[in-house]
Formats: sequence, structure tokens, C-alpha cells
Amino acid sequence: MIFPSNRVRIMVATKPVDFRKGHDGLAALIKNEPHKDPFTGTVFVFRSRKADRLKLIYWDGSGLVMAYNDLHSYCISLSDSVEGFGLAGILLTRGGAID
Repeated sequence: MIFPSNRVRIMVATKPVDFRKGHDGLAALIKNEPHKDPFTGTVFVFRSRKADRLKLIYWDGSGLVMAYNDLHSYCISLSDSVEGFGLAGILLTRGGAID
């Protein structure tokens, strides 16, 4: 398993993205929209239009790691009113906490 370091920054996209994009497309989106560097070790979280899927990309020092999850397996849903809290809840409920 790949785990980020103890202190990792997590940035969550506030708008849905096209889930046909792969790691290169998402990295380009990171460079263009928030003008951040995807190669710093920050975890970038993206959601689909229906908010039923997540993609995370992370630079591990040797390459971009992309994780994908279908949220149908969770009992938590993302709604526009609690988007930030709901997403944090999802990240913290399965597999341990993320610092």
C-alpha cells in the first residue's frame, strides 16, 4: 500500500470534473485552474458530476498515483449543502484517518 507522509496537504475540487480524464488530464487541470503544482506531494481530490465517484491524484516521488473510488459502497452521500464535510467524512471513515 502507498501511504503519504505524516503531514500531507489535501485539496478538494469544489466543482465536478469530467471523469474521462486520466492522471495527465487532471494534472493539467491542477496547473491551469488553481495554478498549483501537482508534483509537490499534495493530494488532489476530484468528484464526478453526480458526486458518486472520487478520483485522487498524488505525487509519490517517482510518479503520479491515481486512486478511484465508487461511492455506491458507502452509506455517505455528497450533497451540495454539506459537500466539504461529507467528503471529509468519506475520507476519514474507510481505512483510517488522513492527517
